[in-house]
Amino acid sequence: MSTESNQNETNLSLKLFIVLSRANRAIADLVEEDIKTYGLNPTEFAVLELLYHKGDQPIQHIGKKVLLSSGSITYVVDKLEKKNLLERKACPNDRRVTYASITTDGQELMRTIFPKHEQEINNIFSGLDHEEKKVVIELLKKLGHKAKNEK
Repeated sequence: MSTESNQNETNLSLKLFIVLSRANRAIADLVEEDIKTYGLNPTEFAVLELLYHKGDQPIQHIGKKVLLSSGSITYVVDKLEKKNLLERKACPNDRRVTYASITTDGQELMRTIFPKHEQEINNIFSGLDHEEKKVVIELLKKLGHKAKNEK
C-alpha cells in the first residue's frame, strides 16, 4: 500500500471514529433523556431492567452485566432500595452472597415504563430500515471483536 493510500485509510478511520462517537453520544443523550422522564438515571434503569428481565442477581455480578464498578453498584442498589424498587436478599446457600431482587413496586414501574422506553428506542433507530439495522449490528460486532482482540 502506498503512503498516500495509507494516509487516506487513516483519514477514513479517523472520520469513522468521529462519526461513530457523535452518533453514540446523540443516541445516548436521547436514551438518557427518556429514562430521566421516569425519575431514574441510566444506571438505575439498567439495574432495574436487568432484574426485571433476568430475575434476582448476585449484587457482585450486576456490575459486570451493566458495566459498572462494584462501588457504584452498591450506591445504585442503595438508591433503588430507598425508592422501594429493589431489595437485598441473603443467599440461603452462601452467606457471602447477597442478591438484588426487584420488588413489586419495581416490577409495576418496569411494566409501565419499559414498553414506552422500548418504543423510544425504536423511534431513535427508525432512520434505518430492517436490513440496514442488521448490517449495522454485524459491522459493529466485527469492529468490537477486533477492538477487543487488540488489547
